[in-house]
Amino acid sequence: MLVTADTLLTGRETLRPGWIDVDGGAVAAVGSGAPPRPADRELGAVTVVPGFVDAHVHGGGGANFTSATHSETATATDLHRRHGTTALIASLVTAGPDELLRQVTGLAADVDSGLIDGIHLEGPWLSTKRCGAHQPGLMRDPEPDEIDRVFAAGGGAVRMVTIAPERDGALAAIRRLVAAGVVAAVGHTEATYEQTLAAVDAGATVGTHLFNAMRPVDRREPGPVVALMEDPRVTVELIADGVHLAPAIYRHVTRSVGPDRVSLVTDAMAATGMADGRYHLGPLAVDVVAGVASVAGTDTIAGSTATMDVVFRFAVHHSGLPRDEALELAVRQASLNPARALGLPADGLGPGAKADAVVLDSELRVVGVLRHGRWVVEPAR
Repeated sequence: MLVTADTLLTGRETLRPGWIDVDGGAVAAVGSGAPPRPADRELGAVTVVPGFVDAHVHGGGGANFTSATHSETATATDLHRRHGTTALIASLVTAGPDELLRQVTGLAADVDSGLIDGIHLEGPWLSTKRCGAHQPGLMRDPEPDEIDRVFAAGGGAVRMVTIAPERDGALAAIRRLVAAGVVAAVGHTEATYEQTLAAVDAGATVGTHLFNAMRPVDRREPGPVVALMEDPRVTVELIADGVHLAPAIYRHVTRSVGPDRVSLVTDAMAATGMADGRYHLGPLAVDVVAGVASVAGTDTIAGSTATMDVVFRFAVHHSGLPRDEALELAVRQASLNPARALGLPADGLGPGAKADAVVLDSELRVVGVLRHGRWVVEPAR
């Protein structure tokens, strides 16, 4: 299938006009100008970008990944697919030992089938002082035996684990995770600057939703935020939904760490794509008012109701860069960077890459989604 568009961003270059040739679910070739043969689809005045990769998402469409049932996983995944997310990691919140094993076991089957691309454990090895929308009573130190049981239940499906470096045994746990091929992330933490640096030296390479559920920056104790931003080995997540972070923070982090170290994430929960009301994030009740999710009866933010196209538009509109540069930056942050941080292929739309693409209109709204060479959302003819 050969497709043409007025604008095509491969992740490496911008082509105007551009074409992409898809064969067997992969990109056979891309180019600019006239295609080598008549196009099967002429998309016209649209922008085609690589499929979005969401490294931090809890649910959507009314469904939670914590249910660990195929039907709810499929419902949440379908909602995000239709908004351009062609690869996602199902994030779990803090749970008791038995419940955690049940969830990992259930989701592992959907990783094996290719429905989702891995599991992210956001808990239980976190700080009670920065618990956010997690139950502090269930948080605990990372014990080697529990880590081994979780890995055995996941059968290789666990791709990332967020951990608070100040917990007893955290550095040994990070080394254990990395040795097993799992990405170790720092988050939900009260760690000092030095403790965070020690975690990075132990192998942590991701900062989980930077600033949120983290000890804030102080002039005498920089804390985890500065440590994670300073170290070139670390990719930092930003929830660029217009709620979790101010535009100026997005710009400051991007300019400070460079174009290849920011990973845009949604932290989306079950209410994503749904009306305001009462939902759940794990065992906690969450109220959604005007699209903002908070733990019921509090002002604590409980994930987001954003999809990846929302954070992509936020990045383009608030980068402070000319539009073409902003688009190129947002493509890196929404596609290439999160894939690279997770150890997934980060080839964009280059030859040999999976044919995962998003078709955007002039307002950067999704009008088509191609996943593995098949239309999830087919553009209007």
